[in-house]
Amino acid sequence: MPEGLLPLYDFLGEGLFHLAGRAVQLVAWVGTNRYCGTCGGRTVPSSSEFAMLCPSCRTASYPRLAPAVITAVLKDEQILLAHPHHFPAGRYGLVSGFVEPGETLEDCVKREIREEVGIEVANIRYFGSQQWPFPHSLMIGFLADYAGGEIAVDGEEIAAADWFDARHMPDIPPPASIARKIIDWFVEEYASFSLREIVLDRQISFD
Repeated sequence: MPEGLLPLYDFLGEGLFHLAGRAVQLVAWVGTNRYCGTCGGRTVPSSSEFAMLCPSCRTASYPRLAPAVITAVLKDEQILLAHPHHFPAGRYGLVSGFVEPGETLEDCVKREIREEVGIEVANIRYFGSQQWPFPHSLMIGFLADYAGGEIAVDGEEIAAADWFDARHMPDIPPPASIARKIIDWFVEEYASFSLREIVLDRQISFD
């Protein structure tokens, strides 16, 4: 099972983890494309590229890749974190979802956030990406600024959501995920701001 890879991340390191993930995705792709989806004929591997070819109708099947966006929404030095139903109790992560046909990545970011937590975002910018073999995703990370609305979780995928500052974080995803990389970036970037606010508050109270 691809999910069996996740606990190995800390032992394999990122490079070997990604290599193992690629292998898992390719094995799964070959296993689900042994027959042609057009004519039903038995397929054979291509000798020149990652493709399963049908000798009968010449249809080529390529590895499946499902792009998904994952976004940190920022507001007044806070980050929006959500608790999906499938997460362990008390764990929060970022809003994410698969790109639909006809959408740009930015369209998907706006739609997923609007659907799952009921708010609007602007100033969407790229953070980074990560291959995610669970089973065949490409996770594309973004940052976005809060633009309006009140948090209203959909109740289907998301059970709860709230704003958190860098010095008061809940349980978050493990280091293997791009969600954790983005959240760690936020904490490193904004912890100093939170600390500065605490110092200023104390100075004002002393005065």
